[in-house]
Amino acid sequence: MDILSKLQAPEGATKERTRVGRGVGSGLGKTAGRGQKGQKARSTGNINKKHFQGGQTPIQRRLPKRGFRNPLADKVANLNVGDLEVFDGGAEVNLESLRDKRLLRGRFDQLKILGDGDLSKALTVTAHRFSKSAIAKIEKAGGKAVVIAPRHATETKAETTSAS
Repeated sequence: MDILSKLQAPEGATKERTRVGRGVGSGLGKTAGRGQKGQKARSTGNINKKHFQGGQTPIQRRLPKRGFRNPLADKVANLNVGDLEVFDGGAEVNLESLRDKRLLRGRFDQLKILGDGDLSKALTVTAHRFSKSAIAKIEKAGGKAVVIAPRHATETKAETTSAS
């Protein structure tokens, strides 16, 4: 049918919802399809919970709780020196150029350059942190490693100087 004002679903595509507990004649009256007595027949007898283990103390309560995960910890993105080979010699490597080359993706607070791989070009690499081996390989290739301060570190320094 190509008349938009007369569109309707094909036969059998839609079904009326079953109304339970609406009298014996409905087919699902009296106990509303829940059978006779028991936990599942009760209104609060929901045992389909994620961690329900038949009334046994759940495993997440039996195991000891250890450690601490700091929700405020910085998320550090790691990148190896060998990955910087995609840049031309003498290039300025910073966060924007790394994102342009798709070497960095997603959200992070700091970037750390690690020393895995080899570098044959002189590059000026700007990052928040460097491993000792990464600095050695960058300088051996004739490049320079420039450390930038993380955003929140400069903010806290400014707050402490203005407070005193």
